[in-house]
Amino acid sequence: MSGAETAAPWIAAQRSTLLAQRGHAWLLQGPSGLGQYALGLAMVRAWLCDRPTAEGACGQCGSCHAIEVRTHADLCVLMPEVQMIELGWPLSEKAQADIDDKKRKASKEIRVEAMRDAVEFSQRTSARGRGKAVLVYPAEQMNHVTANALLKTLEEPPGDVRFVLASEAAHQLLPTIRSRCLGHTMAWPAEADMLAWLKGQGIAADAAPAFLRAAGGRPDDALALARSGRSPQAWALLPQAMARGDATALGDWSPAQVIDALQKLCHDLLAASVGAAPRYFAPADLPKPPPLAPLTRWSKALSKAARTADHPFNAGLMLEALVAQARNTLHSRH
Repeated sequence: MSGAETAAPWIAAQRSTLLAQRGHAWLLQGPSGLGQYALGLAMVRAWLCDRPTAEGACGQCGSCHAIEVRTHADLCVLMPEVQMIELGWPLSEKAQADIDDKKRKASKEIRVEAMRDAVEFSQRTSARGRGKAVLVYPAEQMNHVTANALLKTLEEPPGDVRFVLASEAAHQLLPTIRSRCLGHTMAWPAEADMLAWLKGQGIAADAAPAFLRAAGGRPDDALALARSGRSPQAWALLPQAMARGDATALGDWSPAQVIDALQKLCHDLLAASVGAAPRYFAPADLPKPPPLAPLTRWSKALSKAARTADHPFNAGLMLEALVAQARNTLHSRH
């Protein structure tokens, strides 16, 4: 997103509303897939822009260009290293060297060393003269040591630094951090707006509704799903494939992706069993729901499996076990 004109309409509207308000620290909160990162980045772009407007950053000045190429001296981005790499943000020299030398893997949480660097950054003088900004995403990936290091800076912020914390699980943050930020709950876009945006991102008009449904109505997640190479048809056939115990329907999915898909299937079967509408699959694609007891047991088992999905002892065996568990649940009658 290089300029104001490229923002999704719901992000642009929220950006304009937030920029009209004052505050040194914001907490953007809501479920995944609603654009917390995009909104947070849009806010720091505008704060640091040489020629900002009420609608946000100009997208053309030296500051906007520096953010675009990830070299802005007055912006500190705090993310887990895996997301820094994915989104093109540079790691510190030491962190990059450690990963390149295979001394350790890229972290999946925000490291306390990075937070200490951010605290030191916040105390320096602005390089471009428009203040400094710190973007933390996803903020719930701070451990307690990291969060406490940030808390001290939020309690006594330097005069020219502003913070935006973007979170997909704000309840996991320290209450003291939440209390020191102005809160903003992400808006849920209208379906028509999301479908039009997905089409504008190159997603076929006939496929966009299916991807949006599979993502639970979350536009960023729908776009990621569409770009993952999966087809709406394969998603629609997944419930019946699990009823048959057919693991080939999962293709080359990772254990974490399989568990996420099965949790969505379990959710919809639980909803259908009590007369509610399914969220992720079309009603016609679902098998007959088993009783609540086996579905509840399955839901708990999937939640437990999700905690170790990134570090399976044997991914192949884990996949077989997950599919067998799904088949047994769907055929259970007590």
